[in-house]
Amino acid sequence: MAAFVSPQSFEAFKQAAGIAGNIFAFGLFVSPIPTFRRIIRNQSTEQFSGIPYVYALLNCLICAWYGCPLISYDNLLVTTVNSVGAVFQLTYIVIYITHADKNNKFKMSGLLLAVFGLFAAIAIGSLLVTDLELRHLIIGFLSCATLISMFASPLSVMNLVIQSRSVEFMPFYLSLSTFLMSTSFLLYGVFNFDPFIYVPNGIGTILGIAQLALYFYYNNQSKQETREPLIESIA
Repeated sequence: MAAFVSPQSFEAFKQAAGIAGNIFAFGLFVSPIPTFRRIIRNQSTEQFSGIPYVYALLNCLICAWYGCPLISYDNLLVTTVNSVGAVFQLTYIVIYITHADKNNKFKMSGLLLAVFGLFAAIAIGSLLVTDLELRHLIIGFLSCATLISMFASPLSVMNLVIQSRSVEFMPFYLSLSTFLMSTSFLLYGVFNFDPFIYVPNGIGTILGIAQLALYFYYNNQSKQETREPLIESIA
């Protein structure tokens, strides 16, 4: 591709993919708002899982650190976007803890403290590494691992969808935003020759497609199965 595209055009494609990724990332950050409005309204977390938001918080913190000039070059936009994401995820977690039952309050509070403790250890430990390339590799591998964990965290929700044959607890816009964001950053990582970006986002793209396929399959099936009983119950 590089043989047929000028460096200027190549850079433009990379920037376009990065900007699109940032836009879709913001869409991903705000997509759980309807879910948390429901939690606040019902004063209950119901069967919604808070674990994906813990993974997302850890991922945002580490990816923000990866984009920092102390770790990598010319990735400040990665830091700003993930810093905003971290604020959103922390807000969601606090709301979840506030309205969760006793067991989930304890579990989520412990996970939140663990995330902050782990990130502090990573940040301080990486600064002790004087070799800048080694520091970049270490944080790059960690950011890659947390991204994959974040993308894989909805697997439990996908399993719930299959078991219950209902998409009630797998928000559509969350799945769509995940797919669009991961696809954009997959392209950005390819254009930027950064495996720490394109590998996890490639996995995220595949899982995003799987979530959307699952949503449309069970959403359509649920509509077909419940149409008649709904009419009977109203009568």
